[in-house]
Amino acid sequence: MKPTILVTGATGKTGAAVAAQLLANGYPVQAMVRAQDARSAALARLGAKVVVADMYDPDQLLDALRGVQRAYYVPLMQPYMIQAAAAFAVAAREARIEAIVQMSQWTSHRAHPTAMTQQTWLVDRLFADLPGIAHVIFNPGMFADNFLRTIDFAALLGIYPMISGSGKAAPVSNEDMARTAAAILVEPERHAGMSLRPTGPELLDARQMAAIVAKAVGHSVMPINLPIWMLGKVAQQQGVNPYEISILRYYMEDMKRGTFAFEGGVTDVVERLTGTPAESFETTARRYAAMPFARQTFANRLKAFIKFNLTPFYPGYNFDKWDKRMGLPMPRHPSFSIEDERWRREHEAMMARQPQPVAAAERLRAV
Repeated sequence: MKPTILVTGATGKTGAAVAAQLLANGYPVQAMVRAQDARSAALARLGAKVVVADMYDPDQLLDALRGVQRAYYVPLMQPYMIQAAAAFAVAAREARIEAIVQMSQWTSHRAHPTAMTQQTWLVDRLFADLPGIAHVIFNPGMFADNFLRTIDFAALLGIYPMISGSGKAAPVSNEDMARTAAAILVEPERHAGMSLRPTGPELLDARQMAAIVAKAVGHSVMPINLPIWMLGKVAQQQGVNPYEISILRYYMEDMKRGTFAFEGGVTDVVERLTGTPAESFETTARRYAAMPFARQTFANRLKAFIKFNLTPFYPGYNFDKWDKRMGLPMPRHPSFSIEDERWRREHEAMMARQPQPVAAAERLRAV
């Protein structure tokens, strides 16, 4: 009998993909969501058991974990995510589950300028210390989604906003992360205590991404540098949570400093664990270009033109003031990840320990 697997954040971009992948592989899935909506209904149609739970409430989390053997944990992107993680740890221990595969960050660092990354470092260690539970850190770098959210500007207006300078990363798709996480969840004990880093197949800077996006949308695209103050205006215009964008600005600075290119920046973890190579950034970009919001229709072009020209008139977020108002903790001596000797030493060792082939794809087809 196959183990039941809980997926938190099951309607999010990575959680939904992991839940769908596990269901396609024949595993019972409990999809944990904040509320019932069209996205949770879609998971239910695929065969998931949808459970509603407050991530900050250990009693609701314990109810969601009853009958579950393994869990894929996606952290909340909220200022107090550490409380949710602690509540989950308490519930997981009481429910006596056998394994947690935890979405972490490549930048995870005790003294990072962002509270999210400091807290991620703490959660890494919190889950690792749970007795009797196999713990695997799922540690991707930059998501391809971060660089394709504005593909409609490229498709409809011929411009590609850049906020990462000449920094490089190997963007990985949500789909490849889902396939890899599902493979780990098949045999988590095989990877217990490891930190696995799935990446895309090549390092790219923003101008190279712009050239690839141009191929995907079928016409020339002009890369333009987007200053942080303008990013704040775009974020407010689109109704994006200011916390998410406040974090993203630091990760883009990480990228500029070479954090995501450290130790070569590219792994073959996706292929080693799934049997299929990670898809190219162009493949991912073509999929985004085919989405309704980026289709090159007159209505979409008009909408994009109006939004683009209204952007300068939005007040925009003041991220420093927002962070201060939230009272987020700041280390005495904050440092970007790659600037810290301990971080570099630990991540050198981590890259050296990436997994050997385990024929996961064959096992998935057999179950």
